[in-house]
Amino acid sequence: MIARVARETAWACVAIAVGFAIWRRDLAGPLGVLGGGLLIGVSFWAIRGTVDALIALRSGGESGGKSSGFALVKFFTRHAILALAAYGMMVRLHLSPVGLLAGVSSLGVAVAVEALRDLRWRRFL
Repeated sequence: MIARVARETAWACVAIAVGFAIWRRDLAGPLGVLGGGLLIGVSFWAIRGTVDALIALRSGGESGGKSSGFALVKFFTRHAILALAAYGMMVRLHLSPVGLLAGVSSLGVAVAVEALRDLRWRRFL
C-alpha cells in the first residue's frame, strides 16, 4: 500500500504540474510543483527509512548504532534539510511558492484518492 501511495503521489504531482502549466503559462509554476513533489519525496524517504530502521532494530535484525543513529539523525534533521531545499528553490531558482505548496500537497491528494478507492468497495449499513 505504501508503494501504491508513493506512485499515486508521483502521478498527482505530474497532474498538478500540467494543470499549473495550463493555468499560469510560465515555467516557474510547473517547476515549483515538481520541486514541491521532490520535497515531499525527500520527506517521505526520510520517514520511511527511519521507521524501517527502527522496526529492524526492534525485531533484532540489526545490531549496531551506526545505521539506527543515522536514521534518527535523518529523521530529526529532515525539517532543516527541507527548509534549506525550499529556500534554495524559491530564492535561488525563483520557483513559484504556490507551486511548491501545490507539489507538497500531492501526497494529500494521493492519500485522498486511496481513501476514496477504499470507500468505493465498502458497503454502508
